[in-house]
Amino acid sequence: MEKFEISSLDLLKVSIDDRICFVTMANSSHFNCLSERMCTQLITALKYAYEMECVGIVLKAETRHDVWSAGHDINELPLEGKDPLSYDVPMEKLLRGVQDVPIPVIACVDGTVWGGACDLCTSCDMIVASDKSTFAITPAKIGIPYNASGISHFIRQLSLNKAREMFFTATQITAQEANNVGFVNHVASSDNLDDVLSERILNPLRRNSILSVSAIKRQFRILSRASNVISAESFEKIDSYREKVFRGEDYVEGIKSFLEKRAPQFKGKAKDLDTGAHETDNL
Repeated sequence: MEKFEISSLDLLKVSIDDRICFVTMANSSHFNCLSERMCTQLITALKYAYEMECVGIVLKAETRHDVWSAGHDINELPLEGKDPLSYDVPMEKLLRGVQDVPIPVIACVDGTVWGGACDLCTSCDMIVASDKSTFAITPAKIGIPYNASGISHFIRQLSLNKAREMFFTATQITAQEANNVGFVNHVASSDNLDDVLSERILNPLRRNSILSVSAIKRQFRILSRASNVISAESFEKIDSYREKVFRGEDYVEGIKSFLEKRAPQFKGKAKDLDTGAHETDNL
């Protein structure tokens, strides 16, 4: 069995209580940004929970200014024309790790969730949120070309129009709105959040067969991905759109303006993506 040095996970607090592994992001001074270090440690914690034969994992966070997680660490985004969300970057590995670990992962959210952290929540199997929580997916604010796998997470979780609204406007939706469209499983007050999490999710989960639960999660994973089969040509088209964005001036301007705490001055035009006079996007 692989050995996991949980004591070395300085950005997390990890504990096990009656077959449930609680993983708490504890880097509130940096708003629990999904830096390379944070993502790597979260992946280790997921593996640890599975090796310890837990029946479920709860992902929580210590907050500062009510921020559950600010998402991707903007300071780590590349500026030299590289894809910021390529297959092998740490955050993408984390999202796949959450989906692929063969036991349920439950996000317990009490605060605001931004950008890649919103994608992290969609990658979890269930979400329980406080009534003060909000969710926002914000690549358009920074000029980041989100990837196909990330967008597909939202399409699977929300209605198509609500997913479009979240991406196009980059504005927050409330926990109640998220609950209304099936994005969140349960909403409770902050004071009652842990009780609702235990009563509605964890206690029933603890009584169930880990073998059955694990088999069912694997089936959900396979079946949900089976509906996303598109042609190789369509993937190439998606890649061409994204590359024009992360190699463009708006992407650099978005990151610089964020770091300089000013409004971005975007100059790109939609037709900059055109590769033909009458191109269509039939997938």
